[in-house]
Amino acid sequence: MNTLYRLIKPILFQLDPEKAHYLTMNTFAALARSGVLKSWFRSLYYGDDTGLQKTVMGLDFTNPIGLAAGFDKDARYIDVLALLGFGFIEIGTLTPRPQSGNPRPRLFRLPVDEALINRMGFNNQGVEKAARRLEKLDRPAGLIIGGNIGKNKDTPNEEAARDYLVCLQRLHPLVDYFVVNVSSPNTPGLRALQDKEPLRKLLLSLQDENQKQAHPKPILLKIAPDLEHSQLDDIIDIVAETKLAGLVATNTTLDRTTLNTSSELLSKIGAGGMSGAPLFHRSGAILGYLRDGLPHLPIIGVGGIHNPETALHKLENGADLVQIYSGLIYAGPGLVEDIKKKISS
Repeated sequence: MNTLYRLIKPILFQLDPEKAHYLTMNTFAALARSGVLKSWFRSLYYGDDTGLQKTVMGLDFTNPIGLAAGFDKDARYIDVLALLGFGFIEIGTLTPRPQSGNPRPRLFRLPVDEALINRMGFNNQGVEKAARRLEKLDRPAGLIIGGNIGKNKDTPNEEAARDYLVCLQRLHPLVDYFVVNVSSPNTPGLRALQDKEPLRKLLLSLQDENQKQAHPKPILLKIAPDLEHSQLDDIIDIVAETKLAGLVATNTTLDRTTLNTSSELLSKIGAGGMSGAPLFHRSGAILGYLRDGLPHLPIIGVGGIHNPETALHKLENGADLVQIYSGLIYAGPGLVEDIKKKISS
């Protein structure tokens, strides 16, 4: 299948990235959900996870490889993506009300760097639609599902907690953990919620609601890779105060200094968060700093994982679990199994 992906990848890369994503996923879903091909895909990708099981945040993961938020925003493809061998899949970012996101084009490939730039803007069909899909889902055995939650673009930061609470309450019976996204660079003003006092108030309100539930779920915070050490120190303090279950390090970056892509093309593309291979070292530095400050807190490492070696590096340098996104687009669907073989060898 990796050979087939290498053959069709040049064709897909001639299409608009967002159109290519949905064309690929809709085709894959149609094929994978048919009886015979489902068994074939499962035999190709769903390898033996013996020895890869981990218990993190009280959750039993069949393996530590996850799909990052943004790939399946609306919980449309969970059963299909599980066939690739993921131990966990994170849906979202979801907002209370549907929103179209930023104008297109808003997703761009940087093939020279094996990177992406996106300014999607939390485009999603709203938390209610995703919740209904989850209610109907025949969940694959052992699969952990996370819910990445945010606020609508037109909700003022002063009222942001309301939006996050709506999403938490609706998804609470349906997902295994939550990720609070205040670090996307594509919703104006959102990253201001990472400041110490707004973040503290938001997380305390979410934890208060979470503890009212019959079975509280782990809540994690996803942070930006562009934070200074003083800001990371604030987050370390807040995590301890609010008793968060963990962190996701990191989201996309605004930095362009590590890219080999021409400045002319980058200028033409414009604003957006960068993900992919060039983010690996910066994301790793943030991970290391947080691991030193919070030696026992679970951390999901994401950012720049583009081959088995980079996944193993994150796991050996502070990450309890890892997630991929851009690497899947450049390396193909066999990346998950390749990583599992590497970490089990």
